[in-house]
Amino acid sequence: MDQNATGNIGLAPFTCSFSPQLSELLYKLKCSIAISTYQAGKLIFISPVDSDKLTQLPRDFAKPMGFEISGDRMILATKDEIHYFENSKELAIHYPNKTNTYDSLFLPRTTFYTGQVDMHDIAIGNDGIWAVNTSFSCLCLVTGNYNFIPKWQPSFITDLVSEDRCHLNGLVMVNGKPKYVTALGTSDTRQGWRENIVEGGVLIDVETNEIILDKLPMPHSPLIHDGVFYMLLSASGEFVKVDLKAKKYEVLKKLEGFCRGMDIIGDYAFIAMSKLRKNSSTFAKLSFAEKADVAGIKVLHVPTAAIVGEFIYQTSVDEIYTLKILKDSVRPNILNTTSSLHKSSLSIPGKTFWANPENINQ
Repeated sequence: MDQNATGNIGLAPFTCSFSPQLSELLYKLKCSIAISTYQAGKLIFISPVDSDKLTQLPRDFAKPMGFEISGDRMILATKDEIHYFENSKELAIHYPNKTNTYDSLFLPRTTFYTGQVDMHDIAIGNDGIWAVNTSFSCLCLVTGNYNFIPKWQPSFITDLVSEDRCHLNGLVMVNGKPKYVTALGTSDTRQGWRENIVEGGVLIDVETNEIILDKLPMPHSPLIHDGVFYMLLSASGEFVKVDLKAKKYEVLKKLEGFCRGMDIIGDYAFIAMSKLRKNSSTFAKLSFAEKADVAGIKVLHVPTAAIVGEFIYQTSVDEIYTLKILKDSVRPNILNTTSSLHKSSLSIPGKTFWANPENINQ
């Protein structure tokens, strides 16, 4: 069900606060925010009701991680599956009990059973679904023929084994093909990346297998926007711009917290922030471990590096992995497969139907 947010509200699930200008900005940009939180087991849409109010729509998924939205197609990596969705604007408009409310509705169409291989970033490419297989330290294709098909691994990885040797995580596609990846280390031993998480990260060119940048503090969420390469350095709380030719980066903003999950629309970068687990020996090594106690979203005006808005969770959400902007959608909806609700939506070429609308109550 939708959760309305109008500044500070009671300490119910997903209680949040946000800066007044955030709803106005989303409304102006005609977009919504989508985040995955594996800790809470939710994919959440955050949308503007109008220029003053926001609404949240959380859906249950088992440990949701990376996801990608490409036009009307969407893919989502979970604990041991990848779900493929298609958007139906027609079914959205006629959504029972809430007609003329939603402008998009992502419906499950296919589920791929990958096994528990800790998929991180995923993308839709020319060859199908590409995924960062963190457990096996490789990039793979997910086609349904196998759990996954290994296609590439860093030059320093010698064996295809489930040992999370370098914690491969981020993926950038160029012209429909994998081009750049990030990893938290260059280890070739079981979880060896943990030994130097503060400055062991790398950015790698997939085509040449060249390490473009090293000694990075936990790189995450790489992306190219308007021809510029951006990335988050989670262990230092920095938003950076990368010069690929010169093999260097410039810090655009110090965010004072654990940043992971980012998307950019126009001049605005939406950056997810996570709390750090108090009992984690890995996170305890970070310089700001005691201060990283906020989970939410910061909005950065990229040309001036000024924070122009924020969204903060008081309950339910502590850790965010992926953040994406849903363009041209101010009230999106999505259905999961844990509820039978999606089975009432029927779509064939040229026509859509809602079956058994009396059974729909959410």
